[in-house]
Parts: sequence; C-alpha cells; structure tokens
Amino acid sequence: MQSSLQHDTTRTGHVVVIGGGIAGLAAAHRLLSAGLRVTVLEATERLGGKLMTGEIAGTGVDLGAESMLARRPEAVELATAVGLGDRLQPPATATASVWTRDALRPMPQGHVMGVPGDPAALSGVLSPEGLARIAQERDLTPTAVGDDVAVGAYVADRLGREVVDRLVEPLLGGVYAGDAYRISMRAAVPQLFEAVKEGGSLLDGVLRIQERAAARQQTGPVFQGIDGGIGTLPGAVADAVRAGGAEVLLATPVLGLTRTARGWDVRTDTRVINADGIVLATPAWSASTLLAAESPAASVELAAVEYASMALVTMAFRRSDIAGTPALQGRSGFLVPPVDGRTIKASTFSSHKWRWVAEAAPDLFVLRTSVGRYGEEEHLHREDSELVDVSLRDLRAATGLTARPVDAEVTRWIGGLPQYPVGHLTRVARVRDEVAKLPGLRVCGAVYDGVGIPACIASARRAADEIARDLTGGRADRDTGEIAEGSTGKIAGEIIATSTRVQGTRSEAGQ
Repeated sequence: MQSSLQHDTTRTGHVVVIGGGIAGLAAAHRLLSAGLRVTVLEATERLGGKLMTGEIAGTGVDLGAESMLARRPEAVELATAVGLGDRLQPPATATASVWTRDALRPMPQGHVMGVPGDPAALSGVLSPEGLARIAQERDLTPTAVGDDVAVGAYVADRLGREVVDRLVEPLLGGVYAGDAYRISMRAAVPQLFEAVKEGGSLLDGVLRIQERAAARQQTGPVFQGIDGGIGTLPGAVADAVRAGGAEVLLATPVLGLTRTARGWDVRTDTRVINADGIVLATPAWSASTLLAAESPAASVELAAVEYASMALVTMAFRRSDIAGTPALQGRSGFLVPPVDGRTIKASTFSSHKWRWVAEAAPDLFVLRTSVGRYGEEEHLHREDSELVDVSLRDLRAATGLTARPVDAEVTRWIGGLPQYPVGHLTRVARVRDEVAKLPGLRVCGAVYDGVGIPACIASARRAADEIARDLTGGRADRDTGEIAEGSTGKIAGEIIATSTRVQGTRSEAGQ
C-alpha cells in the first residue's frame, strides 16, 4: 500500500522540522497534507529517535519501543497512512507477571496503574497486611489534591506504601523509568487525578473509572506492534514524506535560529535555510539551546526538565536449551518492583509476545531485559558483558533459566525519558505560552504531551496544525482537521518499554 501523500509542485510556505524522530516525522507528514513545503533536519545519521530495529542472532528485533497503544488512534492512523496497516499485529499473549517477594506472580487485574477498586484484585502480589491496609481506605478522611500531587505519595497516604512499592512503581516505571513518589498524577494518570478531585474515597474513584471504561465498550486490541518491529515505522513515514516532496537531511545539526522580518533563518554547519515556519521536535535540552536567543523564558523552563536513562539487553537462546525452564512458558514477561532490590526492572519474552519474532526465528527464544531507573545512572556505565551477566543472574533467580545466550546486544538509551514531576503540565503550559509569542514556531515531542508513540504523534499534529493554520489562512483546518487538546494524560495506560538511543552531542536529535 502506498502513502496517500503526493508531490504537489504548487506548495507554498516552507516549514523546517528540526528533529527526525517520530514526532518530527509525524509533523512533516501532517504539514505536507496541508499543502506546505517541508524540510526535515536530523543531527544524527539515523531517523527514528526512540524507535529502532536491529538484529540478534540474525533475526530482526526492536531495540527501542516495541509496541504502541491502540486505544488511541494517532499511531495506528499514521502507520496505516504510510502503508503499514496490513502489518499491524497485536501481542500474541498479554499474560504478564510481577516478580516480587521471590516469586513470579500473575499481574493483577482490575486496577488503574496499580491502584485497585477492590483490595482483592491485588491478592497474591501484596501481603495480607498490605491488603488489610487498602481495605481501611474508605474510613479515611478524603485527601485534597490541589493543582497536582505525586502519584506515589497520594496513593501511599490512602492505601499504604506496599501497593505503591510493589505495583504502582513498576507499572509507572514501565512508562517513565521514573520515581512514583515524584511523578505527577495530573500528567501521568489524569483519569485518576480527576476521579480523586471529585471527592470521596480513592477506591470508589477507581470503581467509577472502571464503570466509565466499561460503558465505552471499546473493542479491539489495547496494544499493537508491527510485523518487523515498531522501529520500521519511522522509515515508512520518512519514505512517505520524501515521496510527498519533502527534503530529509541527516547529519545536519542546527546551530541556531534567528527570527527575521520574512520568517526564520535556520543555521546549520553548512548553510542558512530560510523558513516561514519551524516545528521544533527535539528533546527539552536541545529545544532549550535553540530557543535561548529568541525565547529566553521558554529556554529556562525547558532546561529544567530532567531525563532518565536506561539500557536494554536483548538475548537469543536456542529453544532446545530452555526446554527445561517452564517459567519462561506462557508469559509475555514480567515487571520487577525496585523495592525487591533486583538489577533488572523488567523482562519481555519477545518470542512469546510477538508472533512475527517467533516466526522469523522458530529455533530461537528471544527475550530482553531493561536496566536503569531515574537516579540509577551507575548501571549504564557497566560493560556490556556485565549487563548481560547481571541480567542472566536475575533471570535465573526469577525463572530458573540456566542457559547461556547464543547472542546478546546491549543498547544504551542515555537521557531518553523526560520526567513528569509534580507541576510538569504547568511548566509545559508556560513553555507553550512563551513559544506562542514567536510567530511561525511550535514545539512537539515526548516532553510535552506524553512519552508514548500516539502521544508524540498527537503532539506533532497539534504543532503542525497550528503552523499550517497560520501559513495557509485556515485552509489547513479543512485539510487536516484539528487536534484536540488535553492529550497528555491519555498515555497513562500505555505500559511499554520506551527508550531513546544515544544521539551524541548534537543538539537536535529527534524524538
């Protein structure tokens, strides 16, 4: 299936998209649909940002994000638009576990990011004392949340620390690699924030969320992957935008932005590019540098955004070598609460989770572990062989696995996951207010509207639509449609291993 974008020689208005990650590429795709001329500048020699494929033992695998939330439409729509619709594939199994208190325990059902409506939902993961503590919540005086509150602090106050430490923390860590006691409830779990603002007990608030979700009667898979890997999406979008007339330049760092009477000058290491509009689709630290001269206030806000780092250890085993390890069977993987003191924070059994991985390598069993949370940078400095060994040590303790892999690949993602502490959305609003004072410039990416793939694409669409509206006199509203605001928190249910590749020191590596 070919992309619907066609080259239009009558395009007017030139927009430079800085950053060739999924946000930047999605913005370029949207801008072309609005009839604008587009140039994409990526500092590194690779497109895709946090999405990347590679090989392990000769078979293709994702080395970054591996799935996308399908209950939000943006990522599925973009994949379909660029010809990947027939390759969308839900997980073959979603039977995950939690490795806690020295056992693999089934992932509880009936909770919102680890917060239950009924204490019994967490039976097996929590101790009897922890369950009893949750059961007391309805007798407590309701706690005000104000403008924002940390998820972990609020839930621990209402339900006890055990539910945070053994379930909320590893679930949130799967999205943000952050600290649940710092992460903003308003930004990360907005439906929970709105429920507690309504008043009453937290347990009852969760029950209301579940009732509303049931009333919507959503069908279809919650998550989707892509045959060949989520990492193939950026390449397909890039092919589509090139076919639509866009210029995509790699290894082209942007050194500065200058507002002029006619628009913008974009200075690279080889030339100055004139633009009518700019979409800045870069991490916060890069955007801060590039905005320092034209919007000092936005630059200062963006410089304060913190990031977490992580590493993925992908391993391939001979299936014959793991035949005697029943704990590896029938699961998509497991999460690990940091309170248990393990090195790995999760493991995904890729050959079980993704049919395309199993079919591509029927004689191999591919899995991956993730290492590194906010404040745990020391793990990222270990040698590759040491990260493989500590992963194998934890896998042996969790599953009984004793085999050695036939191949292993360590991928470090430095400074890849923006942190969403209390007050993050207020910071984002301040950034956007300041950027809005610059005609023809908008920002997008994981730092603004959520770290998942659909959220990044929604952020890109919003930026592209605002630029297109300004440059086309409103025609873009009819051509592309408007993006609803408030998309930030919809990522809350997307529990994926999201990461970013080391992009070097050039400032505009894409998100």
